[in-house]
Amino acid sequence: MHLRELKVGCFGGGTGLPSLLGGLKSNPWIHADAVVTMFDSGGSSGVLRDELGVLPPGDILKCALALSRNAREARRVLLARLPAFEHAKLGGHTGGNLLLSMMQRYSGDFLDAIDGLRALLGCRGRVWPVSVQQATVCAEYDDGSLTRGEVEVDAGQSSGRLVKRIWLEPPVAIHPSVARAIGQFDAVTIGPGSFYTSLMPIFLVRGVSDALQTMKGPVILVANLLTEGRGMSGFTAADAVSKIEEAIQRPVDVVITNTRLPSTKILNRYALENKEPLAVGDLPDHCEVVGGEFWTGEIARHDRLRLAYAVWSILARRLLS
Repeated sequence: MHLRELKVGCFGGGTGLPSLLGGLKSNPWIHADAVVTMFDSGGSSGVLRDELGVLPPGDILKCALALSRNAREARRVLLARLPAFEHAKLGGHTGGNLLLSMMQRYSGDFLDAIDGLRALLGCRGRVWPVSVQQATVCAEYDDGSLTRGEVEVDAGQSSGRLVKRIWLEPPVAIHPSVARAIGQFDAVTIGPGSFYTSLMPIFLVRGVSDALQTMKGPVILVANLLTEGRGMSGFTAADAVSKIEEAIQRPVDVVITNTRLPSTKILNRYALENKEPLAVGDLPDHCEVVGGEFWTGEIARHDRLRLAYAVWSILARRLLS
């Protein structure tokens, strides 16, 4: 084996992707870049998008913080929300969202704004928005109903409606710089994250699947720990693989799955939200399963170091042996 630095592109959004990035950055042999969903319609990000006409900054900010030199202090400052009673128009927004939005407004270029934020935070890797064009996630459910917006799509499937198809409105394209970056990755990870609103929208962007064709290394899916409400009852890792492969037009090579469940008390708490452990399902023969104990606390979140070491073990065996 000859060790060398591997460049890994991590696709996703929400809270799952920053956790993976935070673990990977501790490995000196991995250079981790994030490719982030840009279609957040909720919370501070959604308000800033609608009021200022900027791209939603929230997921970009969280990934940059995860890759920063001093993540704990940076998070304490930039994720703090301004109190509404002191700042009527700014109340509820995080300092980091406002900072990134203002940098975008005054630079006129979102990629330049992100690079400025990276410089301020001393990030080890890059954070790429999958597109710099604005769009909204839309969904059609099995009962024929339609909805628009990340929050609304999540709410619909959580309440029991099965997502039949999703799309972006209007259609958007990948930025050429992001496409070139994807082609230079040694490997790609997908997830963890909300399947229909953090993961799948990335692959609906025109040009993403083409860029992934030029990436020669393995595609690794980090399977979620739980399903996401009644609309995903019975959903499995194999279902996720099938839908992702259809979207990216290439195989998913490895799936990382959790093999140890927490206590019945914890599972019952999530059952009240109609969330159940994600089963592996019937995976295709070409897809390797890497299992491990990743759920180690009371909250359904992957242990970041265990997950990072699992990714490294896959990369070392497939790319360095």
